[in-house]
Amino acid sequence: MKKILFIISFILISIAVSAQKQVRKEIRTGNKAYNEQRYETAQEHYQKALEANAGSKEASFNLADTYYKQQQWDNALKEFQHYLTVETEKTENMSGAWRNIGNTYLKKKANESKQTATPQQGQQQEDNLQMSLEAYKKALRLNPKDDEARYNLAVVQKMIKDNQQNNQNNQNNQDKQDKQNKEDKKDKQDQKDKQQDKQNNQDKQNQDQQQEQQQQNQMSQQNMEQILNAIEQDERDTQDRVQKQKAEERKKKNQDNRRQNKDW
Repeated sequence: MKKILFIISFILISIAVSAQKQVRKEIRTGNKAYNEQRYETAQEHYQKALEANAGSKEASFNLADTYYKQQQWDNALKEFQHYLTVETEKTENMSGAWRNIGNTYLKKKANESKQTATPQQGQQQEDNLQMSLEAYKKALRLNPKDDEARYNLAVVQKMIKDNQQNNQNNQNNQDKQDKQNKEDKKDKQDQKDKQQDKQNNQDKQNQDQQQEQQQQNQMSQQNMEQILNAIEQDERDTQDRVQKQKAEERKKKNQDNRRQNKDW
């Protein structure tokens, strides 16, 4: 029984040693390709090393760095986070991983800034900057002597402050523009109201003039009718006088005729 256990243990150890040799081989090949800047090839070998041993700290860190060199920011962040799950002892190495995470978020933000951003993408850029800030802080908590992390932290803090100032300035400018637009709209409305009042006054003046003209025309018509009536009355009076005069003349003539007849 002991002999069987010994044989099984020996086999397992042999397998582990063989796997470890395979991991070391893949890492060395990957490192050679990495140094030659053949990052895709290096990536393949580091992945094979991790397939053989998912807990390989060196393979995980190097794979994350390879993703970083290829600007595969999301893959790099994911692998650096994986590295931090297997490296829990050496604070300096953990600090380096957090510093690289900060660098990755910063690079990701810089790359996205080159593109025309929608409001949602603009918010994502600000989030990346904030995540970078937090990563550098964690790196410095683990290793206060990390000068690179300290310098990068100061840069990011300045960027965040500048962004906040720019956002405030943009907001102030937007508020001013909104106020100006509101005033312009009010001025236009006031101008429109003034024009409407002017038009109303002009319409009223025209209406008054029309009414006055109508009244004058009416008065002229009335005056004309009064004059015509007066003329007609004069004519009637004249005719009456003429008729009376003729009647008196006929009467006198008749009287004269009667006297002449009587003398005969």
